[in-house]
Amino acid sequence: MSAVWDFADFDDHEHVHMFRDRASGLTAVIAVHSTHLGPGAGGVRYWHYPQRAAAITDALRLSRGMSYKNAMAGLPMGGGKGVILADEGQAKTPELLAAFGRAVESLGGAYVTAEDVGMSDADMVAIAKETRHVSGLPVASGEAGGDPGPLTALGVYLGVKAAIAEGLKTDSAKDVRIAIQGVGSVGGGLARRLAAEGAKLTLADVNIAKAKALAEELGAELADSAAIMEVEADVLSPNALGAILTERSIERLKVPIVAGGANNQLATAADGQRIHDRGIVYAPDYVINAGGIINVALEYLGQGSREEVESRIAQIPGRLTEIWTESRASGTPASVVADRMAQKLIGRG
Repeated sequence: MSAVWDFADFDDHEHVHMFRDRASGLTAVIAVHSTHLGPGAGGVRYWHYPQRAAAITDALRLSRGMSYKNAMAGLPMGGGKGVILADEGQAKTPELLAAFGRAVESLGGAYVTAEDVGMSDADMVAIAKETRHVSGLPVASGEAGGDPGPLTALGVYLGVKAAIAEGLKTDSAKDVRIAIQGVGSVGGGLARRLAAEGAKLTLADVNIAKAKALAEELGAELADSAAIMEVEADVLSPNALGAILTERSIERLKVPIVAGGANNQLATAADGQRIHDRGIVYAPDYVINAGGIINVALEYLGQGSREEVESRIAQIPGRLTEIWTESRASGTPASVVADRMAQKLIGRG
């Protein structure tokens, strides 16, 4: 295996740590991309990777995305990400979560964790027994914090509405055809908000039963999780895992807008240019999906109520509009415009 510095997605990361705890079975990666604005904040995901090198790549890509996301959201936090490698069939145990908590604590506050794919607020409670550098804990009603999923969904919904205004020149989602890939906490919450506004939805998820149940609830159509990428619609909203916008998939898109909450949607930097060349309005993922980190960051910092969280999330459409305006004026892909803005904010411009 190559050294971590040789990975294509290594981007002058400040720390990349590998952890192994034989007693609990923990195998984990924590990557801290930047602490220029504050401690590297980002969730931990629990996922099965057929190849372990893919977990390192995921941590590198996601931590860089968190640096950009936190900077563009105006948060005094850097970017970090944790990945717990789950062997097939392996269950999370209290011992494994405790070991991960000790791993976080060993970094002395350079990394602040929270929930991500495969993790829950109950898992954060278990991790918090071993470290204070954790957020996304259950909180009282009206306070910042707790499950970030619904707040991410709120931000994505507002971002999709902004993209509809940009690409279709309408302020309403009524009768707008929207294909949603992934109907978990974020995609499902987005679907319910859009359905309430009268959007015409097509849903897909690797969990077919979940997608079918939500489609029946909302009166939506159902598509295969792969075929959803080629559905003819007004908006494609990716809300599952990343790297789904590739040279091949971009060629086959039948939408004028791509706006969703999945992290790292562009498989490579060149794919940002490809989607721009097709004239597709693209919402950079780390800008549109910042609602969850705004929520847990304010919890960790002890700042603000749920009202303050929602006020900050309401600024997401304005940031997207600023990016699209600059993209139109300069002829530069929206992905590049956003990256340059974020890099300047973290001292790498």
